[in-house]
Amino acid sequence: MTAHFIAIAGNIGVGKSTLTRLLSQELGWTPFYEAVDDNPYLPDFYADMRRWSFHSQIFFLGRRLRHHRQLVNHPTPAIQDRSVYEDAEIFARNLYTQGQMDARDYAAYRELYTAIIDFLPPPRLIVYLRASLETLTARVQRRGREYEQAIPPDYLARLNDLYEEWISAYQLSPVLVIQTDWLDVVENPEHRGLVVEVVRDALAAAGENGKIPPHHPSIP
Repeated sequence: MTAHFIAIAGNIGVGKSTLTRLLSQELGWTPFYEAVDDNPYLPDFYADMRRWSFHSQIFFLGRRLRHHRQLVNHPTPAIQDRSVYEDAEIFARNLYTQGQMDARDYAAYRELYTAIIDFLPPPRLIVYLRASLETLTARVQRRGREYEQAIPPDYLARLNDLYEEWISAYQLSPVLVIQTDWLDVVENPEHRGLVVEVVRDALAAAGENGKIPPHHPSIP
């Protein structure tokens, strides 16, 4: 089993892929990126969520489960861009509660998810990236993915609420929480070094006793 299998969690636009790339470069770990651009259903999903929600979520779940299994078996430290848990506990749940996925499809999705997840070892650490709605909206607009530009702010806000609910109840592995509104790990070397440091510290703490406190680093 890999010595350091960690997962980067957080809302759309919060910076998961950026942090995955950063940590892979700084620490020499293998990145497993979220399957976004190659999801054939995603543009259709954002245009008509109810019609394409089940298809899109099944694609994401299948890709995430495959990555999770590869991570468990990977011989060197690795990082997962978005965990398998988020697909079910955040995105599929939100679609169902908002009426964008019908009860039959949601039940089938949950049955598949729960049947498989019991057999998957959890990551050694979850790094949860937190950001305000204003920050998320600005970052989504800035990165310029055409199919994301129509995402309504209230959709991101609901996801933020579900993320907070999920992370507060998550107990499968230690959690490192990083507030990202003020962070610029791309252009600011000091920010970049701080994030790498707290991730290393969190992994060390997790290795000692399996428990770490949330981290809210601060730079003036």
